[in-house]
Amino acid sequence: MRSIDLPLPLVEASVKPFYRLALNARLPFRVQRALLDLAAPIQTLPDGAVVEKTTLAGRPAERITVGATERRCAVLYLHGGAYTIGSLATHRSLAAYLARESASVVYTLDYRLAPEHPFPAGLDDAVAAFTELVADHGFSADRVAIAGDSAGGGLSLATARRLIDTRRLRPAALALISPWVDPGSRTAPFDRDVVVNTAWAYASAGAYLGGGDPTDPGYAPLHGDLTGLPPTAVHVGAKEVLYPQIADLRAKLEAAGNGLHYVEYPRLWHVAHLQASVLGEAADAVADLGAFLRSVFPSGVFAEPLTGDLG
Repeated sequence: MRSIDLPLPLVEASVKPFYRLALNARLPFRVQRALLDLAAPIQTLPDGAVVEKTTLAGRPAERITVGATERRCAVLYLHGGAYTIGSLATHRSLAAYLARESASVVYTLDYRLAPEHPFPAGLDDAVAAFTELVADHGFSADRVAIAGDSAGGGLSLATARRLIDTRRLRPAALALISPWVDPGSRTAPFDRDVVVNTAWAYASAGAYLGGGDPTDPGYAPLHGDLTGLPPTAVHVGAKEVLYPQIADLRAKLEAAGNGLHYVEYPRLWHVAHLQASVLGEAADAVADLGAFLRSVFPSGVFAEPLTGDLG
């Protein structure tokens, strides 16, 4: 289905009350999940999208392509939702647009969620999924990027760190949309933006932490070693609850000498990329991430003939 381009104020006015309803700390997480899944089909797929059910490391996953179904490079996409909500359905549209713009196959992962499965369950799943893509799907590590939004962005960063430190696997790149890199922080500049409210975020952060240490880099990668990471893109809206910690992440990545592509959006809200099928500015943001990923995959890879088991 072709995307449409609605006026930004109209889209913002539509999503704001929905997120106020769904991201409510008073609602059980199972109800929050159901509400988000119910609304997911509003975000449509681009023309030519192919979605295949699969598994990665024993977890449900989807393999998404647009156009050619065999690709030389892959993206492991980790959805947002404060580690307590979100699903393959809620991020299918965004993943498909990223597949189109990056000319890659995108794998979305249904990693385990809190409170049923607190930290480090989701991190364990993401590390195992990346490892399987390299071991069993014909991709070298330098042809697999990791991307994610919000909690999934923080999880992407933590996953890369663990892969580098414990598996000697360095992903091709990181593409982080409004990454939640310090869930234990209680220094938000205000208590609500278009999407996130702190009461909900703090409750979810506690559910994910369980009995762990809030400064553990696997939980809060802002507190970890940021040297030696692959090229990284970071997108953030200028009026987000998470803006201060993402600004800290930017400064630390720059100080660590990592290649950083940083884009700040004055008009877009938290992970507005989800609305790529209805909002031109959101589609442009996804296109920027796709161009970044294409630029950091190995030189000449898109001109190579397809051989072997790629994806």
